[in-house]
Amino acid sequence: MKANISSVLLGVRDMARAKQFYTEGLGWKVKDDYGVSVFFESDTGSIVGFYGRDGLADQVGTSPEGSGFSGLVLTYVVRSEKRVDEILAEAEKAGATILKPAGDLPWGGYGGTFADPDGYIWSLGYSGHSTDQAYAE
Repeated sequence: MKANISSVLLGVRDMARAKQFYTEGLGWKVKDDYGVSVFFESDTGSIVGFYGRDGLADQVGTSPEGSGFSGLVLTYVVRSEKRVDEILAEAEKAGATILKPAGDLPWGGYGGTFADPDGYIWSLGYSGHSTDQAYAE
């Protein structure tokens, strides 16, 4: 198995709220909307899609209930500190909870973290130390 992800599927409790957060709040564009699931356009990266939380849990054979930190963090690397600040502001305006405001990181980069309305954690980051990063934009 190669170290690559074909798609990221997030189980959401309220499909309409999740779509509104990502489309109106963060500017994502819907590629396919099947009602029970929705997939977003990708700029050559991994596809991101939503399923109803109960349906996705059933599909993979687990319970939809759970709480606390899942151990999953979605990382979004950008090319400037300014863009980190902009995205955090966009996310907060759209209804995200800022978990860690933007600032210097212990390893020398700059970043911040937010949780979307379903609690999925996004870590935004910038580092001038590397030129071979997988930039999201």
